[in-house]
Amino acid sequence: MQAEEHWAAIVELVRHLESIGKLGADLAEEALASLKVREELVSTGIGAGVAIPHAFSDNIDHVIAVLGRSQEGIDFEALDNAPVHFVFLFIVPRKDYHLHLRTLAAIAKMFTNGEIRRRVAAADSREEILSILDPKASRVAAPGN
Repeated sequence: MQAEEHWAAIVELVRHLESIGKLGADLAEEALASLKVREELVSTGIGAGVAIPHAFSDNIDHVIAVLGRSQEGIDFEALDNAPVHFVFLFIVPRKDYHLHLRTLAAIAKMFTNGEIRRRVAAADSREEILSILDPKASRVAAPGN
């Protein structure tokens, strides 16, 4: 990630989702507005170098997520005041509130594991990060399986 501060990091990730076709322009603007409201309540920087900005949308039918990694660290106004190195942004269909809670819990559990944070920080590619976060996915995609 290029951003050095909290809101710029969120905008960078939403714009990335837009640039790869995961969000149309209207949905990207809706997501930014919803994320802004959420972040004004309290920062989603949960500590240990992790932030989980999240929002709801009436205009999607599945979770849309993106993980950003910052080598330098981002001032995210985190609970522990430490710089954030991993920003896991997701948007959930409003009708699936419980999915939102399960997703938050799963991300928080995964990233409170110092070994996972260390391995993701050291990863050289998106594919390597995905294999760390979901080892089953890398086995499915492996040649010969």
